[in-house]
This record gives sequence, structure tokens and C-alpha cells, in this order.
Amino acid sequence: MKNYFSHLECSNCKKIFNTNQILNLCDECGKPLLAIYDLESASKDLDKSYLLNQPENIWRYSPLLPVKNNKFRLFLGEGFTPLFKAERLGNEVNHSNLYIKDEGLNPSTSFKARGLAMAVSRAFELGIKDISIPSAGNAAGAMSSYAALAGIKAHVFMPKDVPTPFIAECKALGAEVTLIDGLITDCSKAAAEGVKNFGWFDISTLKEPYRIEGKKTMGYEIAEQMNWKLPDVIIYPTGGGTGMIGMWKAFDEMEKLGWIDSKRPRMVSVQSEGCAPIIKAFNEGTKHAEFWKNASTIASGLRVPAAIGDFLILDTIRESKGTAIAVSDKDIMDCTNLIGRTQGIFPAPEGGATLAAFNILYKKGWIKKDESVVLFNTGSGHKYFNLWD
Repeated sequence: MKNYFSHLECSNCKKIFNTNQILNLCDECGKPLLAIYDLESASKDLDKSYLLNQPENIWRYSPLLPVKNNKFRLFLGEGFTPLFKAERLGNEVNHSNLYIKDEGLNPSTSFKARGLAMAVSRAFELGIKDISIPSAGNAAGAMSSYAALAGIKAHVFMPKDVPTPFIAECKALGAEVTLIDGLITDCSKAAAEGVKNFGWFDISTLKEPYRIEGKKTMGYEIAEQMNWKLPDVIIYPTGGGTGMIGMWKAFDEMEKLGWIDSKRPRMVSVQSEGCAPIIKAFNEGTKHAEFWKNASTIASGLRVPAAIGDFLILDTIRESKGTAIAVSDKDIMDCTNLIGRTQGIFPAPEGGATLAAFNILYKKGWIKKDESVVLFNTGSGHKYFNLWD
């Protein structure tokens, strides 16, 4: 099937780059690059009915993804996760139109499988031999999985206090693991040294163009699973924010393809009170978020004190007429357990955070009783077993 990947474009200065270049950030302004498609041609060639005969995984959208050659598309079962109507949970919180997108059912048990499947596949296609990532846990495991499948060497940098299963997973998958006494930002600095000294390719969040393309498939799936009518509200746990940016990109692409109309969900970014740079920036009306000092939360995926794509996250929230909210670690755990005992899902605490945000916004009347709401459970609770000790 024809691929419509056209070029790379800087998200800030709009400089154009060729698709075959090995690139991280824009060489002009240092901001993230985005993959752009010839959607005018695609709209003439692709009706959404073509999906009827496609496999139920992220590669069903391959004409609109950046990996051009089939032989480089790495696959471990990622994508097309279920969108559950959360009826028992809805009864508990008095809302009858609540859904959970369960990303914990991906390979390596998190939504990170989508972005890393795409990024590593593209690295594979470009002939890259060594890749590097700083991670709070799930991204490192996902990258290690796909690197192992491609025969690419994986270099992982993680805070030494991440839950043990994250470390064990990466080692079992053959990655070279370096534990850092600090936060993910400290891991980024250590990883950057390896990139500089040894020429590894950096697969940090939004420091290459392709992770966002894997994450955008969540937006395509939600549209497809809801019969091409997007929900009123999407609540998303935000660390680096790639998924939120990716879904917003997917909605724009689908409208240009003629698959959906112009209606958009209100996008809600949720973070922990112990690390809430996006919430602070949103409330203060700034374009960028300040570094969050002494970041701390039980949800390791939310312990991201600075995000390179902060302006893109904030743009998405504001363009969608959404909001940003911080929740306590206590509410995160209470809601994680409530999802578990009502829906039979063992969510990661980041997933529990979305329910905590819903409760606050519903009580305030920001979410109305008849509105459709999708909560994102971004991973499985299995790797966080110590939280239930």
C-alpha cells in the first residue's frame, strides 16, 4: 500500500527537512520535528473503509506512518487496545458515559510500546546501530524490546529509584542499563554524553520525530472505536506529553482526510501535585513551563520536571478549550484501586490519576453529566507492585 510520508517540519520555525535524513531536533531553532504527510493525495486514495481488511494493530494505519518499507516494521502486538465502557465505575462516580482506553495491554505493558515501535522501526530503516534513551521506566522497557527484535544495541539511563521490574525488564532484553542518582532530567544529561561521545541515536521524548507518530495511533483508534465521533473529553496523564500532542495531530490529519468532522475533544492534562510544571504554566498563561524543583510522586511516569514539548502540550490544551489539573498521590492511589475493583483492570498509578482528575472536574461542573469522557490508563500496575506492600 502507498505511503504518504512527505517530509519533516520543525514544530516551531517550520523549516523543512528530507525524510531520509537522520535527525533529532531542528538544526535551526532546536525544537522538535514533526512528520508531515501528503494528506491531499491520501484523501483521494484512502477511504476509511480500507481499514476493514487491515490487521488490528498500529500498522493498520501504515500509509499515514513514517516507516516506508514493510520489512522494517517491527511488531510485537502493539496497538488497537480495547476501549471499555466503564459501567461499574460509572455507577460509582454517577456518570454513565465514561470510557477507559487500556494501554496496559500493549507489549511491555504500556502505551510506550506504540511510540518506541515506531521510533525503533524508523531507526532500523535508516540503518542506525545504537540507540539511547533516558526513561522513568516504561519507555526504556519498550525501546529495549524493539531494539532486541531489530538487533540494535540499546543504551538505557534510568533513575536508580525506579521500581525494580523496570530495571530487570531492560536487562533481560539485552539493554545496557545505567542507573542515575537523580531524576529523568539527570538521566537525559548522562545519556547526552553517550550520544555525543559515541554517536548513539537519541530516542528521548520529542528529540526525534517518530515516537509521536506511534502515539498518534491512539487518536486514530479512539475515532475508529467510537464510530468516527470523537468523545467530548479526553483525560491524559502527562509526563513528556507525546501522546497528547500525537492525538491532536491525528485528529487534524483525520479531518483533512475527510474521516471526521471539525469537532474536537477538550483535552485534559493531569499531573501529580508533586510534579506539575504543565499545570503551573497553564494556570499562569505562559507558553513554556518552568523546571519543577524537587519533583516527587508515586507515579514515576509523571515525575518529569521539564518537557521539551511543553509549548506543544500547552497549545493542545488551549486550542481544545481543555484544562490542566494536579492531583494528590493519595487520590491517585485511591482512584487506581477504584478502577481495579470496579472494572477488573490493574492500572498503573498514572491511569488512576485520570480518574482523580475526572472526579474534581465533574464535581466542579466542568464535565457535564451527559458528556462522553475517555480516561487513559497508560500502563499496567504490575511493575508498581511495591505501592501495594
